[in-house]
Amino acid sequence: MAWVLKMDEVIESGLVHDFDASLSGIGQELGAGAYSMSDVLALPIFKQEDSSLPLDGETKHPPFQYVMCAATSPAVKLHDETLTYLNQGQSYEIRMLDNRKMGDMPEISGKLVKSIIRVVFHDRRLQYTEHQQLEGWKWNRPGDRLLDLDIPMSVGIIDTRTNPSQLNAVEFLWDPAKRTSAFIQVHCISTEFTPRKHGGEKGVPFRIQVDTFKQNENGEYTDHLHSASCQIKVFKPKGADRKQKTDREKMEKRTAHEKEKYQPSYDTTILTECSPWPDTPTAYVNNSPSPAPTFTSSQQSTCSVPDSNSSSPNHQGDGVSQVSGEQIQPSATTQETQQWLLKNRFSSYTRLFSNFSGADLLKLTKEDLVQICGAADGIRLYNSLKSRSVRPRLTIYVCQEQLSSTPLQGQQQAAGSGGESGSGTPYVYHAIYLEEMVASEVARKLALVFNIPFHQINQVYRQGPTGIHILVSDQMVQNFQDESCFLFSTVKAENNDGIHIILK
Repeated sequence: MAWVLKMDEVIESGLVHDFDASLSGIGQELGAGAYSMSDVLALPIFKQEDSSLPLDGETKHPPFQYVMCAATSPAVKLHDETLTYLNQGQSYEIRMLDNRKMGDMPEISGKLVKSIIRVVFHDRRLQYTEHQQLEGWKWNRPGDRLLDLDIPMSVGIIDTRTNPSQLNAVEFLWDPAKRTSAFIQVHCISTEFTPRKHGGEKGVPFRIQVDTFKQNENGEYTDHLHSASCQIKVFKPKGADRKQKTDREKMEKRTAHEKEKYQPSYDTTILTECSPWPDTPTAYVNNSPSPAPTFTSSQQSTCSVPDSNSSSPNHQGDGVSQVSGEQIQPSATTQETQQWLLKNRFSSYTRLFSNFSGADLLKLTKEDLVQICGAADGIRLYNSLKSRSVRPRLTIYVCQEQLSSTPLQGQQQAAGSGGESGSGTPYVYHAIYLEEMVASEVARKLALVFNIPFHQINQVYRQGPTGIHILVSDQMVQNFQDESCFLFSTVKAENNDGIHIILK
């Protein structure tokens, strides 16, 4: 029995010795010098899996970031897009931040970029009928814009421009290396685009979108760099503050478990990356000729450029192309049709309609255009082809006084009755359509209709009681009765450097 126990001890000790030897062998074969994780990851099975994972250096890094200084709503669920409430007409800051890493996009270092800020519809249904919606808004709010820049408050923006045919967009140049803030004002409210006037909660949501471009080889700002947007709702003044307070009070009444399903409210709104807006202008206005729509400097648009399209056949801007007011005629040649497409922001379809005359284009139905150009552009093209002139804010009738006519009293009587002059010749009046109720537009329209050099007109007077001459001011124009009749005469200025116009 003792011999058996001793044999068991010998066998056990031998097994332990063999096991220790095997462990020491593992240590020698897979020591620190021989074992390498990179070698293991280089094996085919690991290499194939690794190639499908994005590396940190390959992560997409947006070149810019736009932050709007307005609080987000707390009543938005976790996986939904943020929603920000704005007050109508209030200035809100959008900070334009350079988000590039060292060495990113060296081609724009030390150069200006162009950004276009626009307010657009969030709902796809309204995007398809954007032209009709904006035309209806413009009809109800003549002379107003959906979006404006608060230039005195803005910082670092250069050469701000607006287009009379695009009331919902503004554009400017800026230097990414410098502090830049654009203050915007949204003048349309969400309930203006709902079928019936509900409360603010029932209003349609909008989007604030920023598209940024760099210069191409020709110096035009057409190369897209970055786009971002956020969802907003616009309320009447102070309505956004009340709505924000209501949402906050509702969230405070919810249980802790329910609150976990909603996003917290942040003091600022970060615009998230998105696709560029499809109707961005093809070129920025510069000294080179361009078929793109003419954008007018906002600092110089006090009188010479109306905010809406003219309904007068004689209306022409002072060196400003009225691209939106021109309707294509059936007699238009193929070349004129191409120019019309370019002027009305359909440059991507010029090749498609290269052999179309004006008559060919006008024969296309709405369904034809939607099938050819897609829903959004097809409806927009159809609306542009069938567009009507916008109703002017004021219409007056003016006749130039003849030297051989009867005295003033008789002239006024004739003017009031639409009668004849003393020579038996009937007075012929011209309609003057005013989109801006300012005295300078009266002078400009008179110059256009009666072929008077605009730069020669010094002042416009109205003949008052006892023959006194009263200077026509903006306030006087605003108090003109619609469809008033005037005779006018011209008098040379005392120093012979121009003329005065006297309305009677």
